[in-house]
Amino acid sequence: MALILAATPLGNPKDASARLMDAIATADVIAAEDSRRFHRLASDLGVTFVGKVISFFDGNEDARTQEILELLRIGKNVLVVSDAGMPTISDPGFRLARDASAENIVVQVLPGPSAVTMAVALSGLPTDRFSFDGFPPRTSGARQKFYESLRFDERTLVFFEAPHRLEESLADAVASFGSNRKAAICREMTKHYEQTIRGDLATLLEWSQKNEVLGEITLVISGAELDAKSVTTDAMVARVQEFESAGMDRKGAIAAVAEEFSLPKRSVYAAVVDANKIGK
Repeated sequence: MALILAATPLGNPKDASARLMDAIATADVIAAEDSRRFHRLASDLGVTFVGKVISFFDGNEDARTQEILELLRIGKNVLVVSDAGMPTISDPGFRLARDASAENIVVQVLPGPSAVTMAVALSGLPTDRFSFDGFPPRTSGARQKFYESLRFDERTLVFFEAPHRLEESLADAVASFGSNRKAAICREMTKHYEQTIRGDLATLLEWSQKNEVLGEITLVISGAELDAKSVTTDAMVARVQEFESAGMDRKGAIAAVAEEFSLPKRSVYAAVVDANKIGK
Protein backbone atom coordinates (compact mmCIF):
# COMPACT_ATOMS: atom_id res chain seq x y z
CA MET A 1 0.00 0.00 0.00
CA ALA A 2 1.14 3.56 -0.67
CA LEU A 3 -0.16 7.08 -0.83
CA ILE A 4 1.13 8.64 -4.05
CA LEU A 5 1.12 12.42 -4.49
CA ALA A 6 1.66 13.18 -8.16
CA ALA A 7 2.32 16.47 -9.93
CA THR A 8 0.19 16.99 -13.02
CA PRO A 9 0.77 19.32 -16.00
CA LEU A 10 -0.05 23.01 -15.53
CA GLY A 11 -1.64 23.04 -18.96
CA ASN A 12 0.38 21.23 -21.59
CA PRO A 13 -0.22 17.47 -21.23
CA LYS A 14 3.19 16.78 -22.81
CA ASP A 15 4.74 17.83 -19.50
CA ALA A 16 3.36 14.69 -17.82
CA SER A 17 6.04 12.31 -16.59
CA ALA A 18 6.23 8.63 -17.45
CA ARG A 19 5.88 7.87 -13.72
CA LEU A 20 2.62 9.83 -13.57
CA MET A 21 1.24 7.87 -16.50
CA ASP A 22 2.24 4.56 -14.88
CA ALA A 23 0.66 5.61 -11.59
CA ILE A 24 -2.62 6.53 -13.29
CA ALA A 25 -2.73 3.17 -15.03
CA THR A 26 -2.01 1.08 -11.92
CA ALA A 27 -3.57 2.89 -8.93
CA ASP A 28 -6.38 1.16 -7.06
CA VAL A 29 -7.98 4.49 -6.20
CA ILE A 30 -7.50 7.93 -7.77
CA ALA A 31 -8.41 10.92 -5.59
CA ALA A 32 -8.83 13.82 -8.00
CA GLU A 33 -9.52 17.46 -7.21
CA ASP A 34 -11.86 17.57 -10.21
CA SER A 35 -12.85 14.18 -11.64
CA ARG A 36 -13.84 15.67 -14.99
CA ARG A 37 -10.46 17.33 -15.43
CA PHE A 38 -8.76 14.08 -14.43
CA HIS A 39 -10.71 12.13 -17.06
CA ARG A 40 -9.68 14.74 -19.65
CA LEU A 41 -6.03 14.46 -18.60
CA ALA A 42 -6.07 10.67 -18.86
CA SER A 43 -7.65 10.98 -22.31
CA ASP A 44 -5.05 13.52 -23.44
CA LEU A 45 -2.28 11.21 -22.22
CA GLY A 46 -3.84 8.15 -23.83
CA VAL A 47 -3.74 6.31 -20.49
CA THR A 48 -6.38 3.75 -19.51
CA PHE A 49 -7.04 3.51 -15.79
CA VAL A 50 -8.89 0.83 -13.84
CA GLY A 51 -8.87 2.42 -10.39
CA LYS A 52 -11.92 3.97 -8.78
CA VAL A 53 -12.00 7.76 -9.16
CA ILE A 54 -13.21 9.76 -6.15
CA SER A 55 -13.42 13.53 -5.69
CA PHE A 56 -10.97 15.16 -3.28
CA PHE A 57 -11.30 18.92 -3.01
CA ASP A 58 -11.41 21.65 -0.36
CA GLY A 59 -15.08 21.14 0.41
CA ASN A 60 -14.82 17.44 1.26
CA GLU A 61 -11.15 17.16 2.26
CA ASP A 62 -11.73 16.35 5.93
CA ALA A 63 -14.25 13.55 5.28
CA ARG A 64 -12.35 12.17 2.29
CA THR A 65 -9.09 12.10 4.27
CA GLN A 66 -10.59 9.61 6.71
CA GLU A 67 -12.05 7.54 3.86
CA ILE A 68 -8.72 7.43 2.02
CA LEU A 69 -6.85 6.47 5.19
CA GLU A 70 -9.22 3.49 5.57
CA LEU A 71 -8.46 2.45 1.98
CA LEU A 72 -4.73 2.70 2.66
CA ARG A 73 -5.05 0.64 5.83
CA ILE A 74 -6.57 -2.26 3.90
CA GLY A 75 -3.72 -2.22 1.40
CA LYS A 76 -4.95 -0.04 -1.46
CA ASN A 77 -2.61 2.17 -3.48
CA VAL A 78 -4.12 5.65 -3.66
CA LEU A 79 -3.04 8.25 -6.21
CA VAL A 80 -3.76 11.90 -5.37
CA VAL A 81 -3.81 14.47 -8.17
CA SER A 82 -4.84 18.12 -8.19
CA ASP A 83 -6.07 20.08 -11.20
CA ALA A 84 -2.53 21.26 -11.94
CA GLY A 85 0.85 21.08 -10.25
CA MET A 86 1.65 19.36 -6.98
CA PRO A 87 -1.08 18.27 -4.54
CA THR A 88 -0.83 19.90 -1.08
CA ILE A 89 0.57 23.16 -2.56
CA SER A 90 -2.47 25.46 -2.21
CA ASP A 91 -4.46 22.32 -3.02
CA PRO A 92 -5.91 19.45 -0.96
CA GLY A 93 -3.61 16.74 0.37
CA PHE A 94 -1.59 18.17 3.25
CA ARG A 95 -3.75 16.67 6.02
CA LEU A 96 -3.87 13.33 4.25
CA ALA A 97 -0.08 13.19 3.81
CA ARG A 98 0.45 14.24 7.42
CA ASP A 99 -1.95 11.65 8.85
CA ALA A 100 -0.69 8.87 6.58
CA SER A 101 2.89 9.57 7.64
CA ALA A 102 1.84 9.50 11.30
CA GLU A 103 0.52 5.97 10.75
CA ASN A 104 3.75 4.92 9.00
CA ILE A 105 1.91 4.48 5.71
CA VAL A 106 4.29 4.80 2.77
CA VAL A 107 4.01 8.24 1.13
CA GLN A 108 5.54 8.70 -2.32
CA VAL A 109 5.85 11.89 -4.36
CA LEU A 110 6.06 11.89 -8.14
CA PRO A 111 7.77 15.20 -8.99
CA GLY A 112 6.77 17.30 -11.94
CA PRO A 113 5.42 20.69 -13.01
CA SER A 114 5.31 23.49 -10.44
CA ALA A 115 3.79 26.92 -11.05
CA VAL A 116 5.89 28.35 -8.21
CA THR A 117 9.33 27.39 -9.48
CA MET A 118 8.40 28.02 -13.10
CA ALA A 119 7.23 31.55 -12.30
CA VAL A 120 10.40 32.31 -10.32
CA ALA A 121 12.50 31.17 -13.30
CA LEU A 122 10.40 33.21 -15.74
CA SER A 123 10.37 36.36 -13.63
CA GLY A 124 14.01 37.28 -14.09
CA LEU A 125 14.17 38.00 -10.35
CA PRO A 126 16.65 36.45 -7.87
CA THR A 127 16.16 32.71 -7.44
CA ASP A 128 18.66 31.98 -4.66
CA ARG A 129 16.07 32.66 -1.93
CA PHE A 130 12.32 32.83 -2.42
CA SER A 131 9.12 32.27 -0.45
CA PHE A 132 5.72 31.02 -1.54
CA ASP A 133 2.81 32.59 0.34
CA GLY A 134 -0.19 31.09 -1.48
CA PHE A 135 -3.17 33.33 -2.21
CA PRO A 136 -3.22 36.78 -0.55
CA PRO A 137 -6.37 37.45 1.52
CA ARG A 138 -9.44 38.31 -0.50
CA THR A 139 -10.45 41.48 1.36
CA SER A 140 -8.45 44.65 0.89
CA GLY A 141 -7.88 45.36 4.59
CA ALA A 142 -6.56 41.88 5.31
CA ARG A 143 -4.51 41.89 2.12
CA GLN A 144 -2.88 45.22 2.99
CA LYS A 145 -1.91 43.88 6.41
CA PHE A 146 -0.61 40.68 4.77
CA TYR A 147 1.57 42.57 2.27
CA GLU A 148 2.76 44.96 4.97
CA SER A 149 4.04 41.99 6.99
CA LEU A 150 6.26 41.08 4.03
CA ARG A 151 7.45 44.62 3.30
CA PHE A 152 11.03 44.02 4.49
CA ASP A 153 11.35 40.36 3.50
CA GLU A 154 14.54 40.12 1.45
CA ARG A 155 13.50 36.97 -0.42
CA THR A 156 11.75 36.94 -3.78
CA LEU A 157 8.02 36.64 -3.01
CA VAL A 158 5.66 34.34 -4.93
CA PHE A 159 1.86 34.39 -4.77
CA PHE A 160 -1.10 32.92 -6.60
CA GLU A 161 -3.86 35.40 -7.42
CA ALA A 162 -7.31 35.22 -8.96
CA PRO A 163 -7.53 37.17 -12.24
CA HIS A 164 -10.51 39.24 -11.07
CA ARG A 165 -8.57 40.37 -7.97
CA LEU A 166 -5.24 41.09 -9.65
CA GLU A 167 -5.71 44.84 -10.11
CA GLU A 168 -6.73 45.56 -6.53
CA SER A 169 -4.08 43.16 -5.24
CA LEU A 170 -1.38 45.01 -7.20
CA ALA A 171 -2.67 48.33 -5.89
CA ASP A 172 -2.25 47.05 -2.34
CA ALA A 173 1.20 45.70 -3.22
CA VAL A 174 2.22 49.15 -4.48
CA ALA A 175 1.04 50.69 -1.20
CA SER A 176 3.15 48.29 0.86
CA PHE A 177 6.20 47.65 -1.31
CA GLY A 178 6.40 50.88 -3.29
CA SER A 179 5.79 51.49 -6.98
CA ASN A 180 9.41 50.82 -7.97
CA ARG A 181 9.66 47.26 -6.63
CA LYS A 182 10.41 44.87 -9.51
CA ALA A 183 7.86 42.16 -10.20
CA ALA A 184 6.38 39.83 -12.81
CA ILE A 185 2.95 38.51 -13.72
CA CYS A 186 3.12 34.95 -15.07
CA ARG A 187 -0.15 34.05 -16.77
CA GLU A 188 -1.40 30.76 -18.25
CA MET A 189 1.99 29.06 -17.96
CA THR A 190 2.61 26.22 -20.47
CA LYS A 191 -0.73 27.00 -22.15
CA HIS A 192 -1.48 28.48 -25.58
CA TYR A 193 -1.83 32.05 -24.29
CA GLU A 194 1.14 31.95 -21.92
CA GLN A 195 2.37 35.44 -21.08
CA THR A 196 4.91 37.01 -18.74
CA ILE A 197 4.74 40.72 -17.93
CA ARG A 198 7.85 42.10 -16.23
CA GLY A 199 8.53 45.54 -14.79
CA ASP A 200 8.05 47.51 -11.62
CA LEU A 201 4.80 47.25 -9.66
CA ALA A 202 3.51 50.52 -11.10
CA THR A 203 3.94 49.14 -14.63
CA LEU A 204 2.20 45.89 -13.72
CA LEU A 205 -0.68 47.75 -12.08
CA GLU A 206 -1.12 49.87 -15.20
CA TRP A 207 -1.11 46.73 -17.36
CA SER A 208 -3.82 45.13 -15.20
CA GLN A 209 -5.95 48.28 -15.53
CA LYS A 210 -5.69 48.36 -19.32
CA ASN A 211 -6.06 44.67 -20.12
CA GLU A 212 -8.66 41.99 -19.54
CA VAL A 213 -7.01 39.59 -17.11
CA LEU A 214 -7.87 35.95 -17.66
CA GLY A 215 -6.48 32.57 -16.68
CA GLU A 216 -4.20 31.27 -13.95
CA ILE A 217 -2.02 33.99 -12.41
CA THR A 218 1.24 33.67 -10.48
CA LEU A 219 2.65 36.93 -9.15
CA VAL A 220 6.36 37.29 -8.35
CA ILE A 221 7.70 40.31 -6.46
CA SER A 222 11.34 41.05 -5.71
CA GLY A 223 12.46 41.14 -2.11
CA ALA A 224 13.47 44.19 -0.12
CA GLU A 225 17.00 45.51 -0.40
CA LEU A 226 19.46 44.23 2.16
CA ASP A 227 18.95 45.89 5.57
CA ALA A 228 16.09 47.99 4.16
CA LYS A 229 14.12 47.66 7.38
CA SER A 230 16.78 49.16 9.62
CA VAL A 231 17.52 51.96 7.14
CA THR A 232 13.83 52.80 6.70
CA THR A 233 13.14 52.60 10.43
CA ASP A 234 16.02 54.94 11.26
CA ALA A 235 14.89 57.37 8.57
CA MET A 236 11.28 57.32 9.80
CA VAL A 237 12.24 57.97 13.41
CA ALA A 238 14.63 60.74 12.41
CA ARG A 239 11.94 62.51 10.38
CA VAL A 240 9.39 62.24 13.20
CA GLN A 241 11.94 63.84 15.50
CA GLU A 242 12.55 66.62 12.96
CA PHE A 243 8.84 67.42 12.77
CA GLU A 244 8.54 67.36 16.56
CA SER A 245 11.53 69.70 16.89
CA ALA A 246 9.74 72.09 14.54
CA GLY A 247 6.81 72.19 16.96
CA MET A 248 4.50 69.50 15.54
CA ASP A 249 2.82 67.09 17.97
CA ARG A 250 3.71 63.42 17.74
CA LYS A 251 0.43 62.35 16.18
CA GLY A 252 0.78 64.93 13.45
CA ALA A 253 4.47 64.11 12.95
CA ILE A 254 3.69 60.42 12.51
CA ALA A 255 0.93 61.22 10.01
CA ALA A 256 3.27 63.51 8.05
CA VAL A 257 6.05 60.93 7.90
CA ALA A 258 3.62 58.20 6.90
CA GLU A 259 2.49 60.32 3.97
CA GLU A 260 6.07 61.25 3.03
CA PHE A 261 7.26 57.63 3.03
CA SER A 262 4.00 56.24 1.58
CA LEU A 263 3.64 54.02 4.64
CA PRO A 264 0.74 53.08 6.91
CA LYS A 265 0.69 55.28 10.01
CA ARG A 266 0.80 52.17 12.17
CA SER A 267 4.24 51.30 10.72
CA VAL A 268 5.67 54.70 11.58
CA TYR A 269 4.09 54.60 15.03
CA ALA A 270 5.59 51.15 15.71
CA ALA A 271 9.03 52.35 14.62
CA VAL A 272 8.85 55.33 17.01
CA VAL A 273 7.67 53.15 19.90
CA ASP A 274 10.47 50.63 19.30
CA ALA A 275 13.05 53.43 19.11
CA ASN A 276 11.84 54.82 22.44
CA LYS A 277 12.12 51.37 24.05
CA ILE A 278 15.69 51.03 22.85
CA GLY A 279 16.48 54.55 24.07
CA LYS A 280 15.39 53.62 27.55
